[in-house]
Amino acid sequence: MINYRPDAWLPTTKKEVEARGWDYIDVILFSGDAYVDHPSFGAAVVGRTLEAEGLRVAIVPQPDWRGDFRDFKKLGKPRLFFGVSAGAMDSMINHYTANKRLRSEDAYTPDKRAGMRPDYPSIVYSNILKDLYPDVPVALGGIEASLRRLTHYDYWQDQLKPGILIESKADLLIYGMGELPLKDLVRRLQKGEEFHTLKDIPQTAWVGTNITPGESDIVLFSHEDCLRDKLKQAKNFRHIEEESNKYNASRILQKVKNKTIVVNPPYPPMSEKEIDASFDLPYTRLPHPKYKGKVIPAFDMIKFSVNVHRGCFGGCSFCTISAHQGKFIASRSKESILKEIKQITQMPDFKGYLSDLGGPSANMYRMKGRNESICRKCKKPSCIFPAVCKNLDTNHSYLLELYKEVDKLPEIKKSFIGSGVRYDMLLNRYEDEQLNTASRKYTEELIIRHVSGRLKVAPEHTQAEVLKYMRKPSFEQFGQFKNQFDRINRQYGLNQQLIPYFISSHPGCRETDMAELAVQTKQLQFQLEQVQDFTPTPMTLATEMYYTGYNPYTLEKVYTARSKEQKLSQRQYFFWYKPEFRRQIMQSLERLKRKDLIKKLF
Repeated sequence: MINYRPDAWLPTTKKEVEARGWDYIDVILFSGDAYVDHPSFGAAVVGRTLEAEGLRVAIVPQPDWRGDFRDFKKLGKPRLFFGVSAGAMDSMINHYTANKRLRSEDAYTPDKRAGMRPDYPSIVYSNILKDLYPDVPVALGGIEASLRRLTHYDYWQDQLKPGILIESKADLLIYGMGELPLKDLVRRLQKGEEFHTLKDIPQTAWVGTNITPGESDIVLFSHEDCLRDKLKQAKNFRHIEEESNKYNASRILQKVKNKTIVVNPPYPPMSEKEIDASFDLPYTRLPHPKYKGKVIPAFDMIKFSVNVHRGCFGGCSFCTISAHQGKFIASRSKESILKEIKQITQMPDFKGYLSDLGGPSANMYRMKGRNESICRKCKKPSCIFPAVCKNLDTNHSYLLELYKEVDKLPEIKKSFIGSGVRYDMLLNRYEDEQLNTASRKYTEELIIRHVSGRLKVAPEHTQAEVLKYMRKPSFEQFGQFKNQFDRINRQYGLNQQLIPYFISSHPGCRETDMAELAVQTKQLQFQLEQVQDFTPTPMTLATEMYYTGYNPYTLEKVYTARSKEQKLSQRQYFFWYKPEFRRQIMQSLERLKRKDLIKKLF
C-alpha cells in the first residue's frame, strides 16, 4: 500500500497552505464537488495541470455560500486568478429530477448529503468573489459554464438565458476540456501579460463592447432577437453545434444588450502526448483525507475504472458530450493506460476487478478519419448517423489489443466494460474485410470476457421517426445485436443480460410512439428498468427542439410533450407490466383509438 502524506493533496485550508511553507497562492479554485484527487474530477485535473506549470494552487471544495462567506475569504487573494467550476455535473441535473422534483442525495458530496452547493454555483461563486475581490480575475470552467457559453434555454427556470458570462460577471470562460487553454493562459501571465488583454486564447469566451466582427466570424442573432423570435434561436443553434464539431472553426459573436460575447474557436483535438500528460499527473486517485470514513458515491463508482479516450462522434441529439469534449477522439497511449491500472492494483481494497475500461462511448478508442483532410472540412455533428462515414476508420483491433494487454497483468482477474457500447459500428458491414473481422472479434471478446453479468446499450427508442430526431440507428439493429448477444451466451454457456436504455417525451415522440415501444420491447421479452424522461439540458439539439418547436437543421416544426400530464402519459408505457398501470394504459389506448395495441400488450 502507498502511504500518502496529507500534503500529497493540493491544500484546501489555511493550515494546509502554511504546512507547505507558502506565503502566497497563485490560483485558488472553487468547486461545487468534494475534492477527489482523481482524473475524473475536473477540479483535480485543473489543479494538477496548473501545479505542473509550476504554480501554487489551492482548492476550496463546496464552499459555504450562505452567511459571512468565510470559505471565500479564508485563503485571501491569489496572485493570478480565481478558478470557478460547478463540478463534474450540471448543478441543476444534480439537484432536480426530470419533473423538477428536488433530489434528496448528491453523489459528489460526502455521505450523499444534499444542499452542499447552490443552484448554478458557477454564477453564485463567481458573484461572491467579484463582490469580495473586484480586482482579481475570475476564470469559469466545467460543464455547467461550458454549455451555457451563449444564449441557451434553461429548463428549470423555463426561460431563455444569456451566455453565463453576463450573469456570473466572470472575466473569462474556458469551455470544453481545459488543459490546453489553461496552459496557454498561465504561460502568458507568467511572461507578464495582463489577464484582461488575453482575448485570443483558443477555447475561451469573453465579453467586450464595440467589437468589430472579422471577415470569417459568425455573428449570431442577438440574445434579444432570440427572446422575441424562437426561430432565430433555432437558426443560431445550428451554427453553434456545427462550429463545436469542426476541426477549423470560426469565432462566434453574440450581442447581449450593449455587450458582445466572443467565443474563440476550440483547440484541435489533443494529441496522444498531450492527453497522456494530463492523465499521468501525480494524482493520489483518492478523496482528500478530511473526508475519511465518509462515502462519496461518484468516487466509488469510478474508483477502479479507467478512461481510455475522450470525445464521441455519435452526435446524439440529447447528449452534451460532443459539445463539451468534441466529436474527435483523443486517445491515450497503451503505456499511460497500463501505468494507471498498475496504480489501481496497489490500492488496498482492490480485489482484481476493473469496473470499466471505457470512455464516453466504450468502443471508439483510437478511431479517426482515414483521410484527415476530409475531416478538416467536415461540419457534420455525427460520424455514424444516418450511416457510418466511409472515411471513418472504425478499427476495433486497438481495443482488442488493449483488453488483452490489461488481462495479462497478474493482478487483474477481470476487466469489465461499464461504458455504453455503440453496437451500430459493430453491425455495420465495411468494404474492408479486416474491419468486419475486427468488429466480429471485438463483439465476441466483449460478450465472453468483459460483461459483469449485464451489458448496457442504448437503443433509446423503437420508432423510426423518433430515432431520426435522436440521431440514433434503427431499432432493427438492436434486434440484430440482441440475437448475437443471445447466440454467444448460448454458445459459451453464459447467463448474461442485455440492459437497454430508453427515453420518453423526447422531441418528436408522441404517446402512440411510446405505446408501440411498449409492444416491441414486450415482444423481445424486456421488462424495462433503465428508463428516463427526457430532460432538456443546455446546448443540445433536442433541447433546442423542445424550446423552439423547430428542428434547427430543417426549420420544420417538431411536436414535443411539454406538460406534466403529457410526460406522465408517455412514461407510463415503460411500466405496462405493472398491474397498477394496466387500467390507465388501456384507457389511454382507447382514447388514442389504438385498441389493437391493447390486445398486443395485455
